[in-house]
This record gives sequence, C-alpha cells and structure tokens, in this order.
Amino acid sequence: MTIRKYLILAAVAVFASCGDVCLARGMRDFGAVTTANWHQLFGVVLNPWVLTGICLLLLFFGSYLTALSWTDLTYVLPATALSYVLMALLGELFLNEHVTVSRWVGIALITVGVGFVASGPAVTPAVPPHCERYEAEIPVGSGARSDA
Repeated sequence: MTIRKYLILAAVAVFASCGDVCLARGMRDFGAVTTANWHQLFGVVLNPWVLTGICLLLLFFGSYLTALSWTDLTYVLPATALSYVLMALLGELFLNEHVTVSRWVGIALITVGVGFVASGPAVTPAVPPHCERYEAEIPVGSGARSDA
C-alpha cells in the first residue's frame, strides 16, 4: 500500500472519532431526548458542536468511500477500528469521561485484531485461479447451469 492509502485510512479514523466526539459534546448541551422534547431535536443541528460533528462525519464518509473504492470492506472496516482508541482518548480529554480498565482491555483487543487483519491482503483477487478450472470440469448434463 502507498502512503496515500495509509493517509486515507488515517483520515477515516480521525474524522469518525472527532465527529462522534463533537456530536456527543453538542448533545450534552441539548440534554436527554424524551417524548416531551423530541420536536426540539431538529433545532439541535444549529448547535456549533453538532454542526462541526456533522461536517467531520461528512469528511469521514468521503474518505471512507475513497478507501472502499480501492480495497475490500473486510480490510477497511477493521483497519479503521483504530478510531476506537482515538475516540476513548478524546472522550477522556474533552468530555471528561472515565474509561474503565475493562473498556481499555476491549479497545486493546480490537487493536490486536486490527493487526491480524492488516497483515493479510487488502484486495481480494478478481477471479481466483481455481474458479476457471472448476467451471471447465463440470460435466454437461450434471444439473449445473450452463450459460452457453
């Protein structure tokens, strides 16, 4: 993979984490959504934190689509799971949340899993070599569909 592709994956993780933290900060200003105030929920979009979060999540979505255009979903999704580490750190620093030891262990397990996924191929080959051989070995009249 090129440095540009690593930067796109990093952008996915950073934009997702920062966008979610901004949304959480903005929703703390609004308070709990209940049946009594749900109609005011649409006005929360004007909150600067929520608006910033939405913009960051739009950047996340653009970079996510870019990553999916050149590699498999099964590679991109785990590789961007590193955003969990960043999100926990940002939650502690900016939202004054307490991240428990069990949550840190869970985040560490996710990070180790990302390492396993990243060591494999990023793109599935278009046509596995064994498929053409398999199709040629299907006997005519065996009940298999033929497009010819």
